[in-house]
Amino acid sequence: MKVKLDIPYPEVMVEQKNPYYADLLSQDYAGGVSETTAALAYSYQHFNTFKSNEGYSEIIKEISIVEMKHLEMLGETIKLLGKEPVYKTCEALRGDCIMWNSSNIVYDNDIKDMLKTNIKSEKMAIRNYEHHKSLIDDKYIKEMLSRIILDEKRHVEIFETLLKELN
Repeated sequence: MKVKLDIPYPEVMVEQKNPYYADLLSQDYAGGVSETTAALAYSYQHFNTFKSNEGYSEIIKEISIVEMKHLEMLGETIKLLGKEPVYKTCEALRGDCIMWNSSNIVYDNDIKDMLKTNIKSEKMAIRNYEHHKSLIDDKYIKEMLSRIILDEKRHVEIFETLLKELN
């Protein structure tokens, strides 16, 4: 099953520094539904539960690597926008930041439950990215988010296929 899309990632760039955009992207970077959460959850699934099925284990490992690429791009963008890419989400309106923690990960041991959680999380990530695209007026960031969304949609397809195979 092909995990990687044959579409290059755009170069990480911004039009100008913008702390508000950095705060928005911090939610995708290290929020409850974020690249940090996805990369670590999928790593956990790879070396824990999915090890009983080598095919699934390899797929989830590859998806985790893609999520780490997203994490890297978001971190670099946050830095270019003028903030440090620390594993936390910040909101200017709230006036504070919340550190990422491992309770964001669902530690299921049932493969079907994991796949259902993964599908739900990927769909939520897509909605978050689409929402952030609507709030950001920077062509480079929008291009990056659009490319990430393509990967997330592919992940939904993969997880739905794997779930159907188990039923």
